[in-house]
Amino acid sequence: MTRNLISITAKFICRPAFLTPIFALLLLSIGIGAQTLADQPKTDTLLNGLKVYIWNRVASPRVEVRLRIHAGASFDPQKHEGVMRLLSENIFPNEGTRDFFREDLGGDISISTNYDYIEISASSTPENMVRMLETLGAAVSSIQIDKETTAKLKASLLAELKTQENDEARAADLIVRQKLFGTFPYGRPVDGSEESLKEIDFADLIDARERFLRADNASIAVAGNLDRSLTSRAIRRFFGSWQRSDKRVPSTFRQPDPPASEVTTVEWKGGTSAEARTAFRGVAVADKTAPAAAVYAQILQSKLRNRIPEAVAKGVFVRSEPHILPGEFVVGLTADPNDIGKENGKINSPELVANAIAEPVSEAEFAKALSAVVDRWKNLDVMDLWLDIDTYKTPEPKLRLDALSGVTLGDVQAFAKKLQGEPAAVVVVIPPAK
Repeated sequence: MTRNLISITAKFICRPAFLTPIFALLLLSIGIGAQTLADQPKTDTLLNGLKVYIWNRVASPRVEVRLRIHAGASFDPQKHEGVMRLLSENIFPNEGTRDFFREDLGGDISISTNYDYIEISASSTPENMVRMLETLGAAVSSIQIDKETTAKLKASLLAELKTQENDEARAADLIVRQKLFGTFPYGRPVDGSEESLKEIDFADLIDARERFLRADNASIAVAGNLDRSLTSRAIRRFFGSWQRSDKRVPSTFRQPDPPASEVTTVEWKGGTSAEARTAFRGVAVADKTAPAAAVYAQILQSKLRNRIPEAVAKGVFVRSEPHILPGEFVVGLTADPNDIGKENGKINSPELVANAIAEPVSEAEFAKALSAVVDRWKNLDVMDLWLDIDTYKTPEPKLRLDALSGVTLGDVQAFAKKLQGEPAAVVVVIPPAK
């Protein structure tokens, strides 16, 4: 039956305009065009060093592109935090360009920056794919940086930071990272601060562009109802002139000192809830213990939620946040200010976390957590997972899933034991006293 359905629809799907939602749903239901971890892209490397990944997904109504620069906010100069975020905003500094993607190309565009990379996510209808690639290629290969545009971007980012001032959860995350990492890059804000942004000028952005915004420090992934040969030619045409770096001197970072043991309590203006954070040094994305850390985060979250009242339990989270270098393993709690503290009847967050980590992990807890983490992993964006190969030097996605599926109870117990011997950064953010 599947073969007959394929033959019936073949004459339609060869032309993107005829791929109606009905046919797309039909193809997805029989497994054609579905994005799976085992699905191998066509790969290539241009002469300028740009890595290329292409998938033909006949059931997709749009073509998607991920263009990743393998350098993020961890490369911001100290006291100039926010440089890489501003550099990313300079790629498409005008709202008109974004409107062009929505109104003319039938898609969208967004740019994100984290500690490890800058990523442009764009989309278009299949018939506008070539125009989309042309627009992206022109933007990254000839990015213009000047005083006037830099000033406007800084003002916009400062306004964004201003709107986040009342976000006590964000403040708690940043404060605990600062305590855990000190001046190490992961302890500094990705978007910068009011003080650091004032120190940045357009020359800083030019320097970052010359160091990092180069073809041999980037990868592009394209997926959709497309012709692979046409897509390859378009990428070579529009990205082939993008210059590669003459040389790239890697940054070196002094490892952070252990965090101070005392609890840091901060009154945060405008907040209404209390935020507790306990953070440990974590693992790198490519570390062999990263899968065990992810599974243990799920186990510890369940343990903690079972130990406190149901009304408060929903505010508990545990995250393993790996980066190119070892990141953080953080336990968080959002609660009413009256629920957190050392007094009887209140939640002593550091003690609660320490006791839960010291508690043995049962077979049932391990099996349930492993299943949940594997299920989540299967739903991750495959394009991003392939780009991770270049950013983090990881194996292919299928091999990463195999490693995760192969995690044992012993692996998880070993990671939990390691945490017990690690110094923790503990922070509590509370509303100002009335």
